[in-house]
Amino acid sequence: MHSLLRPLLITVGTLSVALGVVGIFVPILPTTPFMLLAAACYARSSDRFLHWLLHNRPFGAYILNYREGRGMPRSTKILTLLALWTTLSISAAFAAEAWWVRLVLLGVGLGVSIHLLKLRTYPVRRMPDKKAAPGLTPAPRDEP
Repeated sequence: MHSLLRPLLITVGTLSVALGVVGIFVPILPTTPFMLLAAACYARSSDRFLHWLLHNRPFGAYILNYREGRGMPRSTKILTLLALWTTLSISAAFAAEAWWVRLVLLGVGLGVSIHLLKLRTYPVRRMPDKKAAPGLTPAPRDEP
């Protein structure tokens, strides 16, 4: 690997993680694309940073499930679509004055929505109620 490429990828990956974390608190800033970009950068530059990202508590499971083609939980899809269209609608109504900017926002929203809806949906497995019938065990977890 070129001597300047590795530090550049690590820097871009780290900035992506930072922007993704900010995106948790700022609705207009997406979290998932930044985390996926960070994973891609780290995969090409640092096994240590990639391992940290894929195994940290808040993001690891989502990134691993996405990368391995498992998809995302239905509740996450619904919340993501609601947040996406809420922020795009607010942006179109109050921040975008030009018609073409609103058209771009609509295009981005449709593209992201189509992508999310095409992803596989997996159920979130819950522990059985303590009052459940004896002998029942929880379903095995599909976590790394």
